Parts: sequence; C-alpha cells; structure tokens
Amino acid sequence: METSIQKIIAECKGRYIALRKLGIRATFLFFNFFLIIMALYQLKPASRSLFIEYLGAESLPYVWIITAFTMIVFISYYHRLVERKSRLHVVMGTCLVFSGLLILFRALFNFPGAAVPICFYVFVDILSVVLVEQFWSLTNSIYTTYEGKSWYGLVGTGGVVGGVVGGGFSAFLIQHTALQTPDLLVTAAATIFLVFVLTWVMGRAGIYCEVEQIVSLKMANKGGWRILGHSRYLLLIAAILLFAQLVSPLIDYQFLNTIEGFYPQREARTAFLSLFFSILGLISIGINLGFTPLIHRSFGAIGGLLAQPLLISLFSWCFLFQSTLFLGCAIKISDRGLFYSINRASKELLYIPVDPVIIYQAKAWIDMFGYRLFKVFGSVLILLFTQWLPFALSVAQLSWFTISICAIWIGLILVLRLEYRLVCQNSG
Repeated sequence: METSIQKIIAECKGRYIALRKLGIRATFLFFNFFLIIMALYQLKPASRSLFIEYLGAESLPYVWIITAFTMIVFISYYHRLVERKSRLHVVMGTCLVFSGLLILFRALFNFPGAAVPICFYVFVDILSVVLVEQFWSLTNSIYTTYEGKSWYGLVGTGGVVGGVVGGGFSAFLIQHTALQTPDLLVTAAATIFLVFVLTWVMGRAGIYCEVEQIVSLKMANKGGWRILGHSRYLLLIAAILLFAQLVSPLIDYQFLNTIEGFYPQREARTAFLSLFFSILGLISIGINLGFTPLIHRSFGAIGGLLAQPLLISLFSWCFLFQSTLFLGCAIKISDRGLFYSINRASKELLYIPVDPVIIYQAKAWIDMFGYRLFKVFGSVLILLFTQWLPFALSVAQLSWFTISICAIWIGLILVLRLEYRLVCQNSG
C-alpha cells in the first residue's frame, strides 16, 4: 500500500509543474477561500434576519438544536461519501448542489410561512461547515507541515478578507440597490458557482495533489473520544474549546435579541448585520496583525487563550446592567472576533508538541460532535431559564451564566498552563 501511494504521489508531482510553485498554489487557494467566505457572509445576515422576521429571536435556541442534530447526521453521511468518492469531485458537486438549492430557497421565500426560514437557517449552517471543511481538507492534502507553516497565513487571510468584503457587499446591495434580503441568496449562489469554476480550474492545473503525510493521517485509526480519554493534556484542550462553544449560543441569543429590538424592519436589520460581520472581520484582522504577536511574545499561548473569556466576562457584566446595542455588539465581537484571531492562533500553538495523527483524531471528534453537543446544551440552558421554567430570566440576566461559564473556562486554562509546560519539556 505504501509503495502504491508513493508511486501515485511521484507521478502527480512529475506531471504537474504548478505543484512546485508554492506561491501560485497559495494565491489560487487565497482566492478560493475568499469566495467561500464571501458567499457565507452574504448568507449569514440573510438567514438570521429572515428567521427573526418570521419567528422572532426568542425561537433561535430551537433552530440551533435542530441544526446541531441535523449536522451530526449529515456530516457523518458526508464523511462516508468522501471516503468512497474523489474529494475533488465531491467538492465541485457540492458547489453545484448548493447553488441550485439557494435558487430554490429564493423561490420558496415568495410564499410566507415558518418552515422555509427554519429550513434555510439549518441549510446555511450546514453549507458553512461543509464548504469550509472541504476547502481545508483539500488544502491540507496538498501541503506538508513545513509548507503549511509558511503559506497557511496567506491562505487563511483570504477567508478573513472574504468575510469583510462579503458583509460590506451585502450591506451595499440592501442599502443602495433595489435588492431585498431574499435576493442575497441569488448573489451567494453566483459566488458559490465561481468557487466551482475556480476549483475545476485548480483541478485541471494539477494544484490538488495529496502529499504522503496526509495520506498517512487518513489511514490512521479513528476514535477521537478514546484519544481524549487517554491524555489529560488533550482533555483539557477539548474542555476549553467546548466551554467556548457552550457560551457562544448565550452570547448569540443576547446579540440577536438586541438587534431585533433596535432594528424591527427586515432590510435595516439585514444591512446592519451585514455591516457588523464586515467590521467583525476587520477587527479580527487588526487583532491578528497588531495584538496576537505581541501577546504571544509577552505571555505565550496561555495568555492568548485567556484574552477571550476575560473580555467576554467584562462585557457580559456591563451588558447585565445596561443592555445597549453597543454592549450587545461588544460581547459578540469579544466572542467571535477573538475566537477567529488570537484564540485560534493560540490553540494551534498548543497542538505543536503533540503527534499530528493524535491531533487529527481528537480534532475530528471535537469538530464533528463536541461543538454541536455543547451548542445544544447552551440552547437548552437558554430555553430552560427563559421559557420552560415557571420563572423567566431576562435576556440581560443570562449574562450570569456567561460569567459563570467563563470563570470555569479561565480556571481550566490556568490548569492547562502546567500541562502545556510539561508537554513542551517532554517534546523538547
């Protein structure tokens, strides 16, 4: 088997000259990821705004629970499909299917009712996970670890820039053209079709060719949760990531309820959400360029991990006593803005001393099941204390749970600091 794999890789590298030009490859991937995230940031504000229009922000936890369980079933099926089919063909087929379904959803929004916005919200969340996972799956298969360290910064920046442009583009269309919120589905469908075209071109150019390291990872035995159980270090990392996911629906619920109150009109709400997501991307870029290197040099990876729960706690405390639009946005930025910048960079530093095969297995379980399971827990917590119990907490009072979860989260990071030091010493 190993000889056969080496033969395929040798033939691929010998056939396609473009594979040896890392700068050209990274540029293609930059624009590919740019288009993917640009499409997502046209759909995210549309799906949120349309759901609020038909069902209200108080119903969001229900759709989050539906999305989580749907995602678990769908991703499990999708992974089996990828194991049997060419990943490149699956990616291109998925882009065509998603583009077609977006056109169908646009037609369905001509008929009022609750079912369509619910299905569309679930669809957008599935689309976002699948397109991003497909991109990084193909990207990881054509880079060695050494090459990835040199070029992933450029490739990943394409996604951040795509978020900024996608959000700004959506806001421009809503505010300065005759297009309305449902029409963003058509523009997103066109963008995803461009992803299909670019992926086809990259496939024809020979840019996608698996390296031996990734093939070895694919052949590794699975069992992420068992891996976590045998490593205190990985278990602590998983707990920190999952607590971040537990607090996320609480923050999202407060944020979208605040938006609903300040922007009752659909188009104004969509435009604001689009601009907000664009600004969120700009803030993430600023943090990555200005603060992440500084914090890592001064306080290391652990200091980077502490930034997110500390800021969330601070703004949640403020929101508890004064539920303004500014503070609602500040909580959201302290959550997602830091999650996609300094938190992600710090998390990757934690993985460096660990065997890549073990990381591959652990991350697969966390990403597929852990994140969604904890989002369900967070959604149930919201419903329990806002709708199901005889007494009900206000949107602002949910901050007590956020602050409490952040306190546990910070405690876990401090415990991880000692484990991280030991793991680095042993690996060195």
